[in-house]
Amino acid sequence: MYFMANRVFQSVVYQMKDAIDRVVGVVDETGAVISCSELNLIGEMRDGFMAERLIAGDKFAKDGYTYHQFSSSKHNDYAVFVEGTDEVAAQFAALLSISLQSIKQYHDEKFDKANFIKNVVLDNILPGDIYAKARELHFATDVSRVVLIIRVTSGSDISAYDVVSSLFPDKQKDFVFNISETDTVLVKEIRKGIERHDLEKLAASIVDNLSGEHYIKAVVGIGTPISNVKDLATSFKEAQIALEVSKVFDTEQQIVSYDNLGIARLIYQLPTTLCEMFLKEVFKQGSIESLDQETLFTIQRFFENNLNVSETSRGLFVHRNTLVYRLEKIKKLTGLDLREFDDAIVFKVALMVKKYLSNNPAKY
Repeated sequence: MYFMANRVFQSVVYQMKDAIDRVVGVVDETGAVISCSELNLIGEMRDGFMAERLIAGDKFAKDGYTYHQFSSSKHNDYAVFVEGTDEVAAQFAALLSISLQSIKQYHDEKFDKANFIKNVVLDNILPGDIYAKARELHFATDVSRVVLIIRVTSGSDISAYDVVSSLFPDKQKDFVFNISETDTVLVKEIRKGIERHDLEKLAASIVDNLSGEHYIKAVVGIGTPISNVKDLATSFKEAQIALEVSKVFDTEQQIVSYDNLGIARLIYQLPTTLCEMFLKEVFKQGSIESLDQETLFTIQRFFENNLNVSETSRGLFVHRNTLVYRLEKIKKLTGLDLREFDDAIVFKVALMVKKYLSNNPAKY
């Protein structure tokens, strides 16, 4: 925060160089010059500043400079100094101290809000403290928001954080921060009752911008929209689960919404011991492993065509009887007739469970 203050002050002070034909700068409460229109003076200690400050108060002149004190919201004291001890120097110092105090307050608040949101999202703040801190920061607690996690899978040297930050410039409403080398979090303010497909369109625009302009390949996990700030941690965990479930069950998807995970979410949250028991009960020992890749591909297409034999045979460019023969072979091996809806459901779930277990070798 201290170095952030230096940068903020220096930006303003340096722009004053041409407007005010005098040396202007800022000292901290110890008398150290932290910003100055003359760069070589930065770091210099103003002897006797602390003693004079205690005696004279907010405004005083010393060693050819006029000083005007101001405080930040963090209770750190600073003083503007302007070359000269005349009335003009005093006016410049007064005006500059008002400007810098307002700017510093804005930056403090912005930094604090971003930090507050990060702590809420990562569950690093006690629920009872959330509302007290929100009131202190004048932060709206009952606004609709959603958490998105942008995970970089490959890309350039450009930071995804920088790109996403530039896409959402309103730092009072939308918050962006990193949680790892690959994961950037976006807490987005949204309108009430927003549809899932609108959130997916928003996520798609982020993915397109990263890939199209910056050659960064990414996937986005979307939590469920929440209407109270205390639920942000839940939306964040859901976005994480969406990415993890997608990694296990569908590696091709770039936009994954927690609301749209369906049965995959249920399987992902089951204990692996239950999954193993389910597979043993459904299949005879080794029967699922006996299915070759061609057969598994046929099953996949059959499911995609809603168990329609004619549509699937056309899509696979095989005769209808050939497909029926393959389905009979599957029935003989597994005891499940995929043309029957109930058997098809059991088989579909079993394939997903098998995939889940094989993606978690540590558990399996």
